[in-house]
Amino acid sequence: MTASTAAAATRPPRHATRWVILGAICLAQLTVLLDNTVLTVAIPSLTREMGAATSDIQWMINAYSLVQSGLLLTAGNAADRYGRKKMLATGLVLFGLGSLCAALSQTTGELIAARAGMGVGGALLMTTTLAVVMQVFDAEERTRAIGIWGAVASLGFAAGPLIGGALLARFWWGSIFLVNLPVAALALVAVVRLVPESKNPAGERPDVLGAVLSTIGMTGVVFAIINGPQHGWTSSWVVVSALVGAVVLALFALWERRIEHPMLDMHFFADRRFVGAVTGGILVAFGLGGSIFLLTQHLQLVLGYGPLATGLRMTPLALMVVVLNLTGVGARLLGKVGTPLSIALGMGLLAAGLAAVAVLGAHHYPGMCFGLVLMGTGLALASPAMANAIMSAIPAEKAGVGAGVNGTLAECGNGLGVAVLGAVLNSRFGALLPAVAAGAVSLPEALGRARTGAQRAEVADAFASGVHTAQLVGAAAVLAGGLLAAVLLRRAELTGDGQAA
Repeated sequence: MTASTAAAATRPPRHATRWVILGAICLAQLTVLLDNTVLTVAIPSLTREMGAATSDIQWMINAYSLVQSGLLLTAGNAADRYGRKKMLATGLVLFGLGSLCAALSQTTGELIAARAGMGVGGALLMTTTLAVVMQVFDAEERTRAIGIWGAVASLGFAAGPLIGGALLARFWWGSIFLVNLPVAALALVAVVRLVPESKNPAGERPDVLGAVLSTIGMTGVVFAIINGPQHGWTSSWVVVSALVGAVVLALFALWERRIEHPMLDMHFFADRRFVGAVTGGILVAFGLGGSIFLLTQHLQLVLGYGPLATGLRMTPLALMVVVLNLTGVGARLLGKVGTPLSIALGMGLLAAGLAAVAVLGAHHYPGMCFGLVLMGTGLALASPAMANAIMSAIPAEKAGVGAGVNGTLAECGNGLGVAVLGAVLNSRFGALLPAVAAGAVSLPEALGRARTGAQRAEVADAFASGVHTAQLVGAAAVLAGGLLAAVLLRRAELTGDGQAA
């Protein structure tokens, strides 16, 4: 008997309906991901029909992501303790009810509250879906399954604005929330019938104080990251929120080190493989989040495309992720070259795509399209490898917490990317403005101050230069993060630190 035959003989039998289960949880995840982007196209309608002020619109968008990111670790811990299937079904119910309340809202306050309720359901869904993938797939198939799970995220990102635009062309703004209901109902039936229950067999006591501290700390930090670019990094709200968040997270870390059954075992951070994957995950989200923020402005404000046309021109990035992950390219590459090289190659391509967008796409879409294709290819290679490394470094019974860590990193990295690259854009833009538009804080305001065609061209060039510089900063950060993550992961493999990737 050969070694491979012996290994196959001793391997536990694979779950017979694992790919059908993956389809069910991806459908559940899609409900959450569509809502991350679908609201952006409804902003003009909400402003017109509800009389929403700019601050109201900001809270409608941010309430969802703020609540979701603040609860990710707590939701993952609850799933591990009380059952992942149970929490997945609960998340779908809460998300569906929140969507119904949002569609029927009569005031901006009601809509903001409904969006916060949807964030609670979203936190449960984002942690349990990835945790279930880890439970029903063995190591040999897990990377491809995570790749498909990630491809659904890209599909949700790409489809959100397109679905929202199509609905708003025929129906009122509430239709963008009502569309969640049949999807959530179908996903709930599939989850109840197909997904097996799993939870931590140790039956550890709940870490109530840890859950409270992590929720307060993460909410404070994410609130500061979201509001810093809008209200200024030195504003009292932002400074106090950041300080409270940082102090409470420090207390959370101290508490988790002292108790017998911590919600998040701080010893994970001594694992080089975990730290390497965490570093890569933050910087991929940093580069991608900041890039999308810049690209949507560039396409609309510099190249002159409308919202729907902008969404269509962003799809090459998502389509590359979907196609490459559904065909298993990333998983096959990971099996051949290993985790460190897969992450280095993927993040290198993502950085090259960002640079191509900056250099080749400044004034024409074809160059930008080429950069988006490179970015999508890089994400398809790097993201599943990093998610697999993070989840594999955490014991299977803590899969929910691992998924919470993965989701939290994505939220923080995305927010930091928007904040930092947005600051680079504004700094460069302000420095290059002509004297007549000096002090303007946005491109429309600066164009409004310009008196001649030459001055308006100078303003547009200043904005394009700011986008160019910010994209290059993002590319440098992603490339440096890829190299650092690859080095840490390679050292972990050589020293036997953590499990084999």
